[in-house]
Amino acid sequence: MINKVILVGNVGADPEVRTLDSGVKVVRLRLATTERFVDRQTNETREQTEWHTVTMWRALADVADKYVRKGSQLYIEGSLRTREWTDRDNQKRYTTEIVANDMKLLGRRPDSAPQQNAAPTAAPQQQYAPQPTYAPQPTPQPAPVAVPADDADDLPF
Repeated sequence: MINKVILVGNVGADPEVRTLDSGVKVVRLRLATTERFVDRQTNETREQTEWHTVTMWRALADVADKYVRKGSQLYIEGSLRTREWTDRDNQKRYTTEIVANDMKLLGRRPDSAPQQNAAPTAAPQQQYAPQPTYAPQPTPQPAPVAVPADDADDLPF
């Protein structure tokens, strides 16, 4: 049986990082995915945003702790898990989350390394050096070979 989820989306807030008593690091974050579609009745483009809770453990949690911030675009691969618990009012509660086993940082890399435990601030405008563009060079063509009219019948093909 297969339980596999693939998401590409944007992080809605800085990740929540915890370290268990055993020393194992766990990160929980909220990821927004947006689907765009055309409403057939109004012929307008609409958006439907879904919010997903993603949990990462151990080494993957370390990477997320160092590099993932609000607004980061991520590729997440993992599996669905549903948990049950009893809240303070003694009511049974359920949640479904994605337990990630792979993550890829998408988008551009920030100019500087992330600062640990820094207060969240508005993202500064980042300046990127333009990448050089390369125009393809024309491929040299061999010069045409002139064939005398009287030798045209002797061609080998």
